[in-house]
Amino acid sequence: MSAATQAAARTALACLDLTSLNDADTPADIDALCRRARTVFGDVAAVCVWPRFVAQARAALPASVRVAAVANFPDGALDLPRALADIEAIAHAGGDEVDVVLPWRALLADQSTEVAEFLSEVRFASRPLTLKVIIESGELRSADRIAQATRLALAAGADFVKTSTGKTPTGATPAAAAVMLKEIAASGLSAAGFKASGGVRTVLDAAGYITQTQAALGADALNPQRLRFGASGLLADIEAVLGGTAAAATDSAY
Repeated sequence: MSAATQAAARTALACLDLTSLNDADTPADIDALCRRARTVFGDVAAVCVWPRFVAQARAALPASVRVAAVANFPDGALDLPRALADIEAIAHAGGDEVDVVLPWRALLADQSTEVAEFLSEVRFASRPLTLKVIIESGELRSADRIAQATRLALAAGADFVKTSTGKTPTGATPAAAAVMLKEIAASGLSAAGFKASGGVRTVLDAAGYITQTQAALGADALNPQRLRFGASGLLADIEAVLGGTAAAATDSAY
């Protein structure tokens, strides 16, 4: 493996939100997820689970591995009581981070005021937890809508703006990432971050977003305080690269 490939893999590992959000997830699945989060090459940034599994994950992991859970997920309805109930459950169970879905259908219906109010209430209720706002960029489709959603999330105080739930046909794309990163850079918020989620399966995928993030936000943003990847399958490729077992053809693609 080339030095550049190894570096991308190490960055991706340090910034990985190892995720399990299957409808049929069981406590045994979460135990396995938490064991996977601690690799011979280092720990992931966080695990991301349903709210009902937060206490279990928190008990299984050291404080250095954060526990995230989802709210208003995956549909992103304009349903503030539901979102607040999810956030309360996450906080009460000892969670560190909330990944909430922006009401993107409401945004497409030009209800930007209602969306802004929703996000403001979510931010107030979630403090002091880290807040990631999922804009579902693949459903917003246009660059203008993606930019608008990113601005609304940042204006409400989001710590990260995240591409996707991973539950729609189009997840993260370089085009959506470019729009989001441009808005984050233009906001002047030096602590705001970007999370790519949905279809990020290989170190090659992650490397592209690492390059985009560095170009938009600077090399200082290549850390888990500013950059995250939400994925379930990415870790296997990271381990293959760092362990030297990835195919040579894969390395040449970098």
